[in-house]
Amino acid sequence: MISAVYQLTAPRLIETTYKELDISKPEVLIRPSYMAICKADQRYYQGTRSQSVLKSKLPMALIHECMATVIFDPKGVFLPGQKVIAIPNTPTGEDDVIAENYRASSYFRSSGYDGFLQDYIMMPHDRLVKISDDISPEVAAFTELCSVSMHVMRRFALIAHKRIDSIGVWGDGSLGFIMAVFLKYIYPHSKLFVFGVGQDKLSYFTFADETYDISDIPKDLQIDHGFECVGGTGARGAINQIIDHINPEGTIALTGVSENFVDINTRMILEKGIRLFGSSRSGRDDFEKTVEFYNEYPKAVRYLENLVGDVVTVRTINDIHRSFDLDVNRRIGKTILKWEK
Repeated sequence: MISAVYQLTAPRLIETTYKELDISKPEVLIRPSYMAICKADQRYYQGTRSQSVLKSKLPMALIHECMATVIFDPKGVFLPGQKVIAIPNTPTGEDDVIAENYRASSYFRSSGYDGFLQDYIMMPHDRLVKISDDISPEVAAFTELCSVSMHVMRRFALIAHKRIDSIGVWGDGSLGFIMAVFLKYIYPHSKLFVFGVGQDKLSYFTFADETYDISDIPKDLQIDHGFECVGGTGARGAINQIIDHINPEGTIALTGVSENFVDINTRMILEKGIRLFGSSRSGRDDFEKTVEFYNEYPKAVRYLENLVGDVVTVRTINDIHRSFDLDVNRRIGKTILKWEK
């Protein structure tokens, strides 16, 4: 079987190539249905990564956030027409200590390997997670990003001390919003504070106990634990504000990606005995827990629907370009591709 693959060959240049799929393999044949654009996809598409990185990664099909439809499963585990979340992280070995998303031997779609901008894809059974038809397909499209937040939640539960009376989330973008929603429902008795840079974005966080502009935080405000969801050039200020406002022996979760080194106040980390950990990507367990979260907290899913921005029906390569152009200046929310290519 021949499938078209839509690869980024240079910044803002997408070309069609073709791949032969061996449908006799004991894998599941799927077709992408709904996908979401990530900031990492945009950095490749716009060519803002370094030339050395672009040279090593391209050509490559973009997109790692995907809900798909099952076409055929030779084992009958999945039924034709069933909706599934496709997991972009693919481990190639076993390790009883290191999680699959941190192993050097794992590969990740749309980061040096073809992502989901393809007509059809063969995937192993363990890289697919069933999702109910009741879940909004637009929200299902960015389940990968939600699973990243779930991964942080699960690590936080193992690392943080038991006093979780107050939590702060720094970052008013999509990841900060998802993290705040998860925290609201997983720790319902904790006070939730969100810190950002614009009232227009902070107004989305209607479920938080308080929201603050980072230039106007009360000096006496204290939190038990903090979550940094900023990354980039803003990470330095965010991390150091958390250090200033966190109670002794609190835990700080770092989730924002920064291209450059970040200076942080290590003196106060030592003085307060702060625990600080980083998280990246997610694994199958996180996807399964995220789908369980959707089913357990339908109101949380309705909050997540607020992140759905433009929904672009994609039938041509020009539609892909239009999707990225619409997304590039989006301050919060996700651009969704309804895949009809």
